[in-house]
Amino acid sequence: MSSTPLAGADSTDSSRGAVRAVWNGTVLAESDQTVVVEGNHYFPPESVAAEFLQPSAHTSVCPWKGTASYKTLDVDGKRNENAVWFYPDPSSAAAEIKDHFAFWKGVTVQED
Repeated sequence: MSSTPLAGADSTDSSRGAVRAVWNGTVLAESDQTVVVEGNHYFPPESVAAEFLQPSAHTSVCPWKGTASYKTLDVDGKRNENAVWFYPDPSSAAAEIKDHFAFWKGVTVQED
């Protein structure tokens, strides 16, 4: 029942409970099995409410994690472009976050 730090990444408090991603009052993800990398919680795919995620063609490149793909949030008709990112094919150094989702652009990540 803890968030798992990726080797060489930020350490986390293993006594903490669930972590939630919330935007516009809607819980987008909730898990006690996030992976913390560079201060960001990466949520396992099964913990994310996929109905709020829309495709995006946007990508970016991290020198050590690889190419990130993005999703756009669509909650109650409000959109937040490219507010979710994930690594479908990360480098071996970041293999633990494969297909895990992280949030930004106004999404609040709350720890119990």
